Amino acid sequence: MLGELAVTPQMLVTLGLLVLALGLYIWERIPVEVVSIGLLSVMMVAFHLLPVLGADGRNLLSPDVLLSGFGNPALLTVMALLVVAEGLNRTGALDRLADGVGHLRLSPRVLAALALAVVTVTSAFINDTPVVVMFLPVFQALAMRAGQSSSQLMMPLSFAAILGGMTTLIGSSTNLLVSSALISQGVPGLDFFQQTPMGVWVASIGFVYLIFVMPHLLPKGQGGSLMGSGAGKQFVSQCVVAAGSALDGAQAQAGTFRQLPDITVHLIVRNGESVFPPYDDVVLAAGDVLMVAGSRKALTETAARFPGLLSVPEIHDDDDEDQPNPRPPVSMVEQVLVEAMVPPTSRFTGFSVEQLGLNRYHNLVVLGLERRARMMRGPTAGLRLQAGDVLLLMGRDKDVETLRQDRDLVVISGSAGLLPRVHHAKTAGILFLAMLGLSATGVLPIAVSAIAVAVALVALGALTSRQAIGAIDAKVVLLVGNALALGEAMEATGAAGFLAKLLLSVMGDVGPWTAMVAFFGLVAAVTNVLSNNATAVLFTPIAIGLARQLGVEPHLFAIAVIIASNCSFATPIGYQTNLLVMGPGHYRFVDYVKAGLPLTLLLWAAFAIGAKVVWGL
Repeated sequence: MLGELAVTPQMLVTLGLLVLALGLYIWERIPVEVVSIGLLSVMMVAFHLLPVLGADGRNLLSPDVLLSGFGNPALLTVMALLVVAEGLNRTGALDRLADGVGHLRLSPRVLAALALAVVTVTSAFINDTPVVVMFLPVFQALAMRAGQSSSQLMMPLSFAAILGGMTTLIGSSTNLLVSSALISQGVPGLDFFQQTPMGVWVASIGFVYLIFVMPHLLPKGQGGSLMGSGAGKQFVSQCVVAAGSALDGAQAQAGTFRQLPDITVHLIVRNGESVFPPYDDVVLAAGDVLMVAGSRKALTETAARFPGLLSVPEIHDDDDEDQPNPRPPVSMVEQVLVEAMVPPTSRFTGFSVEQLGLNRYHNLVVLGLERRARMMRGPTAGLRLQAGDVLLLMGRDKDVETLRQDRDLVVISGSAGLLPRVHHAKTAGILFLAMLGLSATGVLPIAVSAIAVAVALVALGALTSRQAIGAIDAKVVLLVGNALALGEAMEATGAAGFLAKLLLSVMGDVGPWTAMVAFFGLVAAVTNVLSNNATAVLFTPIAIGLARQLGVEPHLFAIAVIIASNCSFATPIGYQTNLLVMGPGHYRFVDYVKAGLPLTLLLWAAFAIGAKVVWGL
C-alpha cells in the first residue's frame, strides 16, 4: 500500500518538520512563540529551495501560502471570540448567572452538580478559559460552604468547561480550526451544530463521571472555612531583616529559626550572595533577604506577630509623586486575608511582584505567591507573574472589594458577597446573544458575526483597546499559524496521505469503525502532551486522508479529531484551564493522571459506542 505513494524530498522535509514540531512543543524548554516562528522560517526557506510545483508550474508552498494561515478566517474568528469573551468577563455580563448559582439554597452536592451543569452549558457557547475564570470564586465559595477542600471542585470545574466545549462549533477554538482545515483541504466546513449529537453524547458520559466518580479520586485536603487552615497549601514569600527586629541576630537551630515557627526558609540572600540550607550556626543580620514558604495560616500568624515583615518592597518610577492619590499605610486592625489569581488576560502577566503597586494604590500587601504547587527559588519580589499564579493578599475589606472590580486579579477566596455589577453588562450580553442567534441560524457566518461584535464592544466602550488586544494570546496565534502552514505542507507534499496509509497498514485489514476508534485514541494521547489546537490542526489532514482511503464522510473523522483533541484531562499541560485551577486546587501532576486518565479512557469508550449508535459505522 505504501509503495503506491512516491516518497519525495519535500515529503521527507515535511515529515521531519512534523516530528521536530511535536518534539519541541512537548519539550517546552524553548518558548512556543520561538518554536513556531522558527519552524515557519525553516519551512519558507526549505520550500523555496525545494518547491512543490502544481500543474500550472506554481509553487504550492510559496511564502504567500505558508503565511496565509495568519489571515485564516478560523484564526481570526478565534481571536474575535477571545475578545468577546473578555468583554463578557470585564463587564460582568454573566456574573448574575454565576452569582445566582452560588446563592441557591440547595444541598452542597446538588448545588455543585448544578453549578457544573451551568458551566458545561455556558462553555458550549463561550471560550472555556473566561468561563473558568468567572466561576472560580463561585466554586471556592461552594467549597467553603460545604466544609470541603477546594481541590474537590477546581478540577471538575476545568473538566466541565472542556466537556461543554466539545458540543458546538464555537465551544472551543479547536473546533473552528478543524472546520477551517477541512475547507483548506477542499471539504465543506462544519455547521454550527453538526458535531452536537456526538459531542452531547460524549460530554454527558463525562459529566456523570465528574459527579459520581471523580470526587473519590481527588485529594481530600482540608475542610473549608473562610480563613481555612491551608495546611497543605504552600505560599512563597519574602522578608527583609530589619535592624533591631526580632530576626536581627537570630541564630538557626537545627536548620530552623524559632522566631519563624511553621515557616520554612528556603534561601537567604546576603550581600548579593545566596545561602542555601542547611543553615547550621547561621546568624541573621540586618539587610538579609529571606525567601520563605509556609501555609496560609502560618504566614498569617507571622504577619500578625511581626507587622510589615512580609510586605514585599515595591519599586516606583521617579515620577510616582505625580500619580494621583497614593494611599496612606493601614494598621493591622480590621485586616482580612484573601487569595487572588492572575487570569490569562491580566495586564499583570509578566510583571514582577514588586511592580504591582498593590500596597501603594490598593493598601494590599502581598504576603506570598503559589505557582502550580511548585516551589520557586530566588527572591519572590523579582518573580515574574504567570497566568494561574495565586497571590496571598492582606488588607481591609473595602480595599479587597475595590480590587475585585479590577478583573486583572480574580479574588478566589473570602468572596461570599455579591459579584460586582459593571457598566455595559447589558450591552455586552445583548451583543453576545445576537452573535449566537445570527451564527446558529446561518444569517451570518460565525467569522463575520464574531468580528463585528468584538469591534462593537470596543466601539461602545465595553472594552478598551488595550483590554481587547490583551485578550488575544500571542502564543495561540503563532502556534496555530505555524500549524496551519505545516498542514498545508502535509497536504501539498503528500505527507498526510502517506501517514494515513501508514496507519492503515499498521492496523491491518480493518473497517472504518476500528480505524476511527484507533485514530481517536492516538489523537487523545497526543493532545495531553501537546496543545489541543496544534494537535487538531496537525491531525486533521491525516484524518481526511484516512476518510478518503476508507471511503467515509470526512466530516465524521473531523468530528473525531475535535472530540479527541478536547480530551485533555490526563495532564495539567493539556489545556489552559487545567493550569488555571492547579494553583487554587493545589494539585500535583499525578492528581491529573489519577482523575483525568480514567475520564479520557471512558470518553474513548463512549466515542466507540457513539460511532456505532449515532453514526451507524
